[in-house]
Amino acid sequence: MVISILLNVLITVSQAIGGLVSGSLSLLSDALHNFTDVISLIVSYVANRLSKQKANKGRTFGYKRAEILAAFINASTLIIIAVLLIIEAFKRFKNPEPIESNLVIWLSILGILANGFSVLLLKSDSQSNLNMRSAYLHLFTDMMASVAVLIGGLLMKFYHIYWVDSVLTFLIGLYLIWVGADLLITSTKMIMLFTPAQIDINEVVEDINKFPSVNKLHHVHVWNLNDDELHLEAHLDFKEDITLTQFNSILFRIETHLRDKFNINHVNIQPEFNREDPKEIIVQD
Repeated sequence: MVISILLNVLITVSQAIGGLVSGSLSLLSDALHNFTDVISLIVSYVANRLSKQKANKGRTFGYKRAEILAAFINASTLIIIAVLLIIEAFKRFKNPEPIESNLVIWLSILGILANGFSVLLLKSDSQSNLNMRSAYLHLFTDMMASVAVLIGGLLMKFYHIYWVDSVLTFLIGLYLIWVGADLLITSTKMIMLFTPAQIDINEVVEDINKFPSVNKLHHVHVWNLNDDELHLEAHLDFKEDITLTQFNSILFRIETHLRDKFNINHVNIQPEFNREDPKEIIVQD
């Protein structure tokens, strides 16, 4: 990630200067996008470092949710920048200007090579970590944007079609909104502690209710603490007044089942017997 940050600083400075000299809006928009990438990569790097810090009495979860917050920030910036680019593209489309296409072509090639290398560096980690995925998407969209800018530069050089610069900027903006929206929705659901999409709470309850001595699992909460930890918290009503030893045996089997079938790796269950409380699956706290 540090290598990717340094490469994006180089690209941002080069494209910003090149965009001002050449007059290319798409090159300037790509430079602005690269600048947001530098910020997002720094945020992702800091969040990744924070998430590894140990918990203490003041922070019982440590900074495990830092990476989710970073992903949310990165997705938000993607969409905001995209809207600004689209607005600017409309303005430039009405008043197209001559552009120094050679500079656009060479700097877009630089962007493709540097971002392509960064994408390869982060690809494997992006499959299992939301924060790294947000950084990966920033870099991947940058690479695609540079490809679009290169195509535009070639069209301007050989066919003098200068309005294509605004069209490409508009398309880049739409693409950023498309990739950013999914990441924003996913990170927002995690921040709000929504039930993960792959978890069917009814199925979880039905499975647990089949265990011996169990009457009903209720007051259920399932959420992602981060990409690695999926938590379940619930009340478990028993048919009879079992001992703690018996409960520990049943709990061990429940934990194993939840981990193997639903990938729930942190279980917190409150045992009950003849307690007068709501027995619905979902109870508003």
